[in-house]
Amino acid sequence: MKKMKYVLVTGGVVSGLGKGVTASSIGLLLKECGLRVTSIKIDPYLNKDAGTMSPFEHGEVFVLDDGGEVDLDLGNYERFLDVQLTSDNNITTGKIYQFVLDKERKGDYLGKTVQVVPHITDAIQEWIERVAMIPVDGKEGPADVCVIELGGTIGDIESMPFIEALGQFSCRVGVGNFCLIHVSLVPVLNVVGEQKTKPTQHSVRGLRGLGLTPNILACRSTMALDDNVKEKLSQFCHVSAEHIITLYDVPNIWHIPLLLRDQKAHEAIFKVLNLPSITEEPLLMEWTTRATICDKLHEPVRIAIVGKYTGISDTYLSILKALLHASVARGKKLIVDWVPASDLEDMTEIENLDAYKAAWKLLKSADGVLVPGGFGDRGVQGKILAAKHARENRIPFLGICLGMQIAVIEFARSVLGLKDANSTEFDPNTRNPCVIFMPEGSKTHKGGTMRLGSRRTYFQVSDCKSVKLYGNRGFIDERHRHRYEVNPDMVARLENAGLSFTGKDQTGQRMEIIELPDHPYYIGVQFHPEFKSRPGKPSALFLGLIGAACGQLNDVLQSGLESQEKVNCCPPNMKPNQNGYATKPTNIITDAVYSYCNGVHS
Repeated sequence: MKKMKYVLVTGGVVSGLGKGVTASSIGLLLKECGLRVTSIKIDPYLNKDAGTMSPFEHGEVFVLDDGGEVDLDLGNYERFLDVQLTSDNNITTGKIYQFVLDKERKGDYLGKTVQVVPHITDAIQEWIERVAMIPVDGKEGPADVCVIELGGTIGDIESMPFIEALGQFSCRVGVGNFCLIHVSLVPVLNVVGEQKTKPTQHSVRGLRGLGLTPNILACRSTMALDDNVKEKLSQFCHVSAEHIITLYDVPNIWHIPLLLRDQKAHEAIFKVLNLPSITEEPLLMEWTTRATICDKLHEPVRIAIVGKYTGISDTYLSILKALLHASVARGKKLIVDWVPASDLEDMTEIENLDAYKAAWKLLKSADGVLVPGGFGDRGVQGKILAAKHARENRIPFLGICLGMQIAVIEFARSVLGLKDANSTEFDPNTRNPCVIFMPEGSKTHKGGTMRLGSRRTYFQVSDCKSVKLYGNRGFIDERHRHRYEVNPDMVARLENAGLSFTGKDQTGQRMEIIELPDHPYYIGVQFHPEFKSRPGKPSALFLGLIGAACGQLNDVLQSGLESQEKVNCCPPNMKPNQNGYATKPTNIITDAVYSYCNGVHS
């Protein structure tokens, strides 16, 4: 049986250097060399998972197929490597301690004193070995290489048990099976314009003092490292100059794998891991083309994101990536206008007129409007006003999760005349509850109690934009994260007034997709399509939004239709549609990016 190879990525000096993108790019590079790759992210916080953490604290919560609420870096792994990870691919201190304490309560330690060493450190190592063997690329058998990212910065108190465990782990798997890549900072002082190596020297010294020795240095800087700087780092950090890589500032992150390839990072990794000669040279042709095109785009498409957490872009990272994938596919330069939802409200007009005017100016100048998911009542009225503006002015609109619920509430208020229509999340006593708490949810525990993970949505009609965007399929599988749902008792009234529920779950009682048939593009979805968008395979609904925003929707719809094959069968629990067929799911939008690359875009 072949031995698993491990690549550990750590970070030093400061946080936010881009360890996640670096780890993802390393994985992609190794994959392009012909190896199968899996990934693990270690987060040293005590939370069991990211589900209950504020986006202001830790960025967005990324949701996996199995319902795992995980760190946003796992989204990077999935997008770069095109894999489907599990919740176990995200290790946290909370998970490890709970695992060990559960064993202690069962008596598995036979009366021993349970300690950080060896019990916690052993549990960490065993978790890594177990998860590394789980295939994530749809093929049978384990991967060849597992890329592990240790969150935080070397020296953080909370990461000490993981550092100790990984030091032991490097001995456990043996020389030639473990490669440590340390991401550090080489700042340039504006006063003298000199690249300073001292922060990295101290970071590596700290790492070595904790029992880990880096094999490769990945140095973040504003520009490529000078040769004399590399020599200095090599001398003081005991790393070969050929194993010192510069990750300098680039126009977009799709250049990072190209930087690593051009500096022969794959050859350095192969050497440390005692792998045979590279089976395939990592050409990265698709990534090169995509990165180059992204840099050269100049025709803008403006999308207003009306949300609660607009101050930090990481809170909507997957939405930003999905918009980027779609805009590049349509040959447009994405411009995102962040609109704080609360700034659109009447109270802001009274308290801060300048902020009110600025928010409405951004909204009215947008080519398309997106209202993302969220929790809590802050900014809800502003989101409702944004949905109303898009509906009445025929502006392309996409509402996701709460964004769909907002659209339903706005429609009930404005079209049905139900002025107090609301969600019971915001007004438990509303007389017209358009959105209600799901029966299976918990009102006492928040962590892991939502409707989570991949769920199936069945299309109800064959002639609607969403079904065409998904290639005329009979059903789709998308990821969910919500506690509230559209009230099924209100559906008939809403439909009679013109709101179409084009997608439902297998029971037909849970609303998944809404559309306004007579609107250029007005779609709301209960699920989160952004989590499955990939650079070469943009999300169908985001592609539709961008297409509608730049006048290319008909081309996008036609592309979706042409990419599917009708079959005479129907999925379980679904009646045949009016044409008597369901559709065979295949990959739908891969052609979009490459048609642009080949010069056949409109």
